[in-house]
Amino acid sequence: MTANDHSPETHDLRAEGGRTVRHFRQVLLWPLQLSVATDAEAGIARPWAILEQGDSPWSRVECDIENDPVKAKERHYKEFVTFLPYVQRFLYGESRTRGQAANVTTHDSPMQVFRRRDVTGVRVTLRPGAPPIRLDVTHVDLHFFYDIDVVFLQIEIHADDLPWATALELLHRSGRAYPSGWDESGQGVHNAYRVDWLAEDGSVLASSDSDNREKFLAFVYEHRAPCIASHWAFLLRPLALEHAGEDGLIQYRQLEYHRMPVMAYLALDNPRDLTRDDFIHLGLVNAFRPSDPLPQRDPAVAEFEKRYCDDRYWTDTEAGPNTRAICTGNTLMVVGETHSGYFRNEVHGILAQFRHQFVLLFLIAHFHRAALLVYSDRMVDAINDLDITDARSQLRFRKRIRDAFEAFLRFTHRYWFHELSERAQVQGLFNRCSAHLGNEAKYREIKEEIRDMSQYLDSDTQRRQSNTVVRLTVVTTFGLIGTMVTGFLGMNLLAEADAPAWVKIGLFLAVTLAIALLTLFTVAKSKPLSSFLEALSDSHTGSGQAFATLRQVWQTREK
Repeated sequence: MTANDHSPETHDLRAEGGRTVRHFRQVLLWPLQLSVATDAEAGIARPWAILEQGDSPWSRVECDIENDPVKAKERHYKEFVTFLPYVQRFLYGESRTRGQAANVTTHDSPMQVFRRRDVTGVRVTLRPGAPPIRLDVTHVDLHFFYDIDVVFLQIEIHADDLPWATALELLHRSGRAYPSGWDESGQGVHNAYRVDWLAEDGSVLASSDSDNREKFLAFVYEHRAPCIASHWAFLLRPLALEHAGEDGLIQYRQLEYHRMPVMAYLALDNPRDLTRDDFIHLGLVNAFRPSDPLPQRDPAVAEFEKRYCDDRYWTDTEAGPNTRAICTGNTLMVVGETHSGYFRNEVHGILAQFRHQFVLLFLIAHFHRAALLVYSDRMVDAINDLDITDARSQLRFRKRIRDAFEAFLRFTHRYWFHELSERAQVQGLFNRCSAHLGNEAKYREIKEEIRDMSQYLDSDTQRRQSNTVVRLTVVTTFGLIGTMVTGFLGMNLLAEADAPAWVKIGLFLAVTLAIALLTLFTVAKSKPLSSFLEALSDSHTGSGQAFATLRQVWQTREK
């Protein structure tokens, strides 16, 4: 069922008239940080294993062959060959060996995808008193990444014949993990009034609870962390929100702002009817409410086309083509003509590219940012846990920094790349998205922070080694005196060879005790003795001044 279906609970959107989005498709990508329970530390590299246990609603995505296998294979083939070889290995894993059957699964891809198929629709009520809108749910996926504590929830929904204003309102209000505030009536602002996930038979699987203000306020007050709305928490189970008190080996927490990155595909009869303000409201839907006037002096508005628009296929003429892509980093919007066979083609056209190539480049750009934020969070935790007066805390700090350094090296060589494709539009959109997200600057920042901490550990190790060498040198120097004395005594100066055994044992123990005490005393006073030896060896310092230095240093408490 789509938005133009007529039922008692579904609003007939065509009755509103005006500009109509003949085909509306929205993709939400929600990055989350993973944390593993203490009894599951061994499985941290493969946290998705929990989805393959018990009666989990998730199943691994092996090959998405739909009703027409030939068209599906061709669509996936075009997706595969769009990317460069190292990106292919990241997305799909290593190539199969000769003679290996096509249906053999090795699960060797660094990116693992799981899908739940019980959610087939969503019913959205934008404002109190507004009629509900029914949309189809195409996919609900979880993307895991090997050796990176990040997971992406991806939701794709679509509908037909939505008024332009309704489409903008959907894009603005959907994809919010929790309400940013409440109005005087206690309803959440900016988010949709009500969201219901629907099963195939139309039954409600989960509903939003943005009006439960006490729940969100109490959670933040108790845990100093945001609470996730109930309908989003439902989609992620068996993954559990950190601090929520739910059972689950794998927990997650918010990584970025509550507004999820969003993509949208909009097919109109004549996109040239859209004004400049319409395009700005669409591209900056996360920044400005659709009904609000635009601040014309805002740099994002004044330089909108230059900053955010990819107009290589936009001619603004009746002959066309009239396809415009808008990328602001957190949004990627594609607008085109519904009568264009190429724009609406689900195998060879822009619709196929949007659902596959564009979604993947958007996912990779946000994965880079999410991974970098995780590394930054790790280092902040390591610094906060450091107590320089506690030896065990110092050992933990050194281990965590070395682990972070090794993990960052693996991330750099396995996941960090700047070129995705030789196709100009795909590469151009990826560059634009990464630039607006600030990935390159964030990468340099994290790299410098890890390098600084690694250099600190190296210098601290060298300092400890230097102190050890000083102590050994002092002990050896003063031990030389004892060595010579015992050697002299060995010349039978004291002839005790014929003495009784208890006398010889007594002398041995007495000398051993004296030498041990002298050695321990020398180690304890190695720093002042080192200063004394340095002053004594200086040709410009007399022996009297050297002994004065010894007395002065001796009386000073070591720091």
